[in-house]
Amino acid sequence: MIVCDLNHTYMKTLLDTLTTKQKKNLTYKAYEKDGIIFHENDLCDNIGIIIDGRVSISTYLENGDEVIFNVLTKDGIFGNNLIFSSNPRYKGNIVSDEKTSICFINKDHLLHLLETNENFLIEYLRIQSDFGKELNNRIKLLSMNDAKERLLFYLHINNDAISYTSITSLAKELFLKRETLSRLINKLERSKIIVRENNIIKKTEKENVFI
Repeated sequence: MIVCDLNHTYMKTLLDTLTTKQKKNLTYKAYEKDGIIFHENDLCDNIGIIIDGRVSISTYLENGDEVIFNVLTKDGIFGNNLIFSSNPRYKGNIVSDEKTSICFINKDHLLHLLETNENFLIEYLRIQSDFGKELNNRIKLLSMNDAKERLLFYLHINNDAISYTSITSLAKELFLKRETLSRLINKLERSKIIVRENNIIKKTEKENVFI
């Protein structure tokens, strides 16, 4: 993965801006673990809002290695940066990592909402603006060659706490080898820089390393 999932906690507010009549045009779908939501190169003609669960967006390199672009959890959104683009096709596979439910808004209905519902428009524009901030964090994370610096920055942009399902998945999110990340975490724990509690890594030092 290029960067952490920066949850859009206002997504519920986005759906709450809709009237009962507008909500009738929404589509809800449920997926089991490892369910294929979209394949790479599928046409994007909906935006998806995660109601519950977790999805990964990834692709495979020629050598077979998986590259995870993003991991989205509850209230995350996908498709919003493709649906109005000149090439609206997914750049990776979107797969459910666990039992997941998603709300879809098709392109025509989305346009109608943006034109007729000012509150929806404002919330949607906020999402788009925040994506720009996410993109800057992605670029900064990838520019860091030092594993420790990368992990601490990842913690920093997640309010000094990371929830993860496994070291392997976290290593993919940070573009690090599993062994490298495992050794680093153990070292930082011994140094009391971080602490692990039930698949949550927390930073114990509050130094303003990243501005």
